[in-house]
Amino acid sequence: MPPHKYKPGEDVSYDPPKGGKESMLSYKIQRLMPFENGELKYRIKASEENFERMAKESELSNARS
Repeated sequence: MPPHKYKPGEDVSYDPPKGGKESMLSYKIQRLMPFENGELKYRIKASEENFERMAKESELSNARS
């Protein structure tokens, strides 16, 4: 299993498959999740939201400046 690219507390950008306003928010990695269905996963949270999301590593990138 490859190591996770991002660490808890790191700021990331999220590019969900369907797009939408979610891609306009800044997210913080909350937890590292196990390797599942061929991909590493994360729990992420935007400060503007009251809930966490599950995201695949391929949907994340370094936070936009």
